[in-house]
This record gives sequence, structure tokens and C-alpha cells, in this order.
Amino acid sequence: MGGSNYLRWGIGGGVVVALAVLLWFATRPPPLTVQGEVSADRVDLSPRVSGRVAKLSANVGDTAKKGATLAELQSPQLAAALVSAEAALAVAKADLDRVNSTRPETIAARTAEVAAAQADIVLYQEAYDRQAQLVKTGSTPQSRFDESTRNLEAAIRKKESAEAALQLATRGASPEERALAAAQVKQAEASLNQREADVAELVIRSPIDGQVTTRAAELGENFSAGAPMFSLIDMNNLWFTFNLREDLLAGLKIGDTFTVTVPALAQKQIPVRVTVINVQGQYATWRATRATGDFDLRTFEVRAVPAAPVDGLRPGMSGIVAWTRAR
Repeated sequence: MGGSNYLRWGIGGGVVVALAVLLWFATRPPPLTVQGEVSADRVDLSPRVSGRVAKLSANVGDTAKKGATLAELQSPQLAAALVSAEAALAVAKADLDRVNSTRPETIAARTAEVAAAQADIVLYQEAYDRQAQLVKTGSTPQSRFDESTRNLEAAIRKKESAEAALQLATRGASPEERALAAAQVKQAEASLNQREADVAELVIRSPIDGQVTTRAAELGENFSAGAPMFSLIDMNNLWFTFNLREDLLAGLKIGDTFTVTVPALAQKQIPVRVTVINVQGQYATWRATRATGDFDLRTFEVRAVPAAPVDGLRPGMSGIVAWTRAR
């Protein structure tokens, strides 16, 4: 009799526990489903200079390596400006060479002038000596002696002038003239470098290893500086982006891991790692619905990168997470 009572009590207790467990599961709220999106770095390419499309080397869907040519532009104006800059540099260099050198013929002529002035001094010195002796004896008028004196002084000054001209020819231009000529060469070189850089910009190259998603360029079309021509995405750098209210973060931090389900990949589950937690602007604030007893909640952007590369994963695909951190 006692054993049957114990049996009934045991069965009754088991039923009560089972009902409690069922009630707990029935009243337990389901996991919060959070939806995110696959994102990637995108680069929009625009020409720095204006030109007409002469060649297209890439189309939508093509994979371009870093540095690969996507398009080439033509600009007759830039080509003419480059030729003009090259000519201006040649002129500046020629002027610098002229300033820094003197023709041998010029130096020879200045040397001959010095020799001629020296010969004149010898001639007038002899005449002066004769007149000086004659004027002492009264055999020549004072005026003749004065004339010989002036001629000798003039010959000496002429020689000094010829020697100065020879030094000027030997030394060349002044330091100021040389500095000016050198500065003009640097200015012409800078102008040429700018024109070469402009011409180089006529070739549109891929700045990354990426896939072309948009091509606005067509052959023969004119593009102004800054007009978008191509868009590329970096398929080697994909991540998931989720926008979460701050009360759902529940202590989430950089480096935490969780699993994302991707419907586009046959519900494939991908382990990811949190890399960014950024607060969104005021426009993304969740506003309180009651005047009292509630408060506004900010929205945070959470980025998470796959733990390993995933074949077939593309920007725009959805990522689903059963968010248990809200519990």
C-alpha cells in the first residue's frame, strides 16, 4: 500500500515538472532575429583631367588587378601643352648655359684689347719722357708736355678698362644672373612635370584588386574632371553590417564571435568576428514611445568579418543572426 502511494507521488511529481518545463518553453520569448547585409569597400573612379574616351579595356563584371588599365582618354590640348612645356625647358636650359659660359672668341678679343692698350701706354710713356726732358730745357712749349701727359693718362685708363672687360668675359655673368637663370630652369621643369602628370592621368588605372560593378564610359564620349567612369568593389575584403539598438549590445565588444546564416548560400552558417562598433547619427535614434518610464535609444553599427574566406559571398547578400544577447 505504501509503495503504491510512493509510486503515485512520483508520477504526479514527474507530471508537474514536465508541465513546468513545457510552460517555461511556452512562455519564453523566441530569439530575436537580426538581419544584416554583406558590405565591401567600393571605389568610384573619375578622371583628374578632361578628355575623350579613346579606349576601353574593362566592362561590368570584369576582375581588374591593381594598376591594370581600365580606359584611355585623349586630349589634344594637354598634348600641345606638353610640347610647349618641353620647349620652354629647352629655352631655359640654353639660357642657363649661355649665362654660365663665355665664348673663346670673346675672351680672345678682350685679351687683344688689353695688349693694344699696353702698347699704347708704352708709346705714350716714351713721348711723355721726351717732352719732360725738352720742357726742362725750354725746347718745347708747356702745352706739348701737357698733351703728352693727358695721352699717357688716357692710355692707362684704357688699359684698366680693357682688363676689366677681360675679367668680366672670363668670369661670365654675375651671381644674380646665374641664380635667375637657374630658377627659370627649375620653373620650367616644374611646369613640364605638371604637364607630364596631366598626360599620365589620361590613362585610367585600377587602384585595387577588384571587380567592376559599374561602367559609365563609352567610346568617343567626353568626360570632364571628376565625372564618374567606373565603380569597383574589393571582393577580398567583405564584412557583415548590422544596425542594433544599444540595449541589444549587451556587452558586445571588439573580437567577440557569433554565427551568421546567409540565405543566398543555402542557409550556410558563417562564423564571424566583430571588428567595429560605431554609434550612428542622431537620425538613427530609436525614439521613446512614452513620455515617462522610457528613454531614447541610440543605434550602433556593428561590423563583423568572416573568420575565413567564403566562396560565393557577395556584397548585398543578407545575413541572419538569432540574437541571444538581448536575453
